Amino acid sequence: MRKLKLQLQITIDGFISGQNGEMDWMKFPWTDDIMNYVREITENVDTIVLGRKLAEGFIPHWENVAKDPNNPEYEGGIKYSTTPKIVFTKTIDKSIWKNTEVSNGDFIEEINKLKNQNGKDIIVYGGGTFVTSLINAGLIDEYHLFINPTAIGSGMTIFKGLDKNLKLKLKTSKQFDCGITLTCYELDK
Repeated sequence: MRKLKLQLQITIDGFISGQNGEMDWMKFPWTDDIMNYVREITENVDTIVLGRKLAEGFIPHWENVAKDPNNPEYEGGIKYSTTPKIVFTKTIDKSIWKNTEVSNGDFIEEINKLKNQNGKDIIVYGGGTFVTSLINAGLIDEYHLFINPTAIGSGMTIFKGLDKNLKLKLKTSKQFDCGITLTCYELDK
């Protein structure tokens, strides 16, 4: 069975963005060690799933990065642009992006179908409401949380609105040279 991995940057106080979607708290530039880790976890991924709100920024951003071989994130741009994506939404009917399909169906049913198909792992990057729904449905197998050394006091979190306790077990943790700390958890079944 394929795994659904979550890769997400968060603040030390658990937010994925500020009150108005601000992401200026993220630590950049990344160092080689964190870029290598991201390369490792995405190497075994052949599908990206996204909520519509994140897709509207994520997909065009990485398509632009993939056009510039001088961009230090070029390799990521190629990976994220060429990997097939599924955007889960109730507000648009067809994709406006390359290598992307839109799903208006039941996301639980659709993700479970994906997980039971042959292939490599699946990764989700957000958005917040979509990820919370995936957590509540018990669909995320691994949580790769990149904790930035910043507290912002309030904002959007993926853990608000959980309908039950989320029990996880630590798979690994790592400190990167840029100051970000990774904690990787898996479901404690």
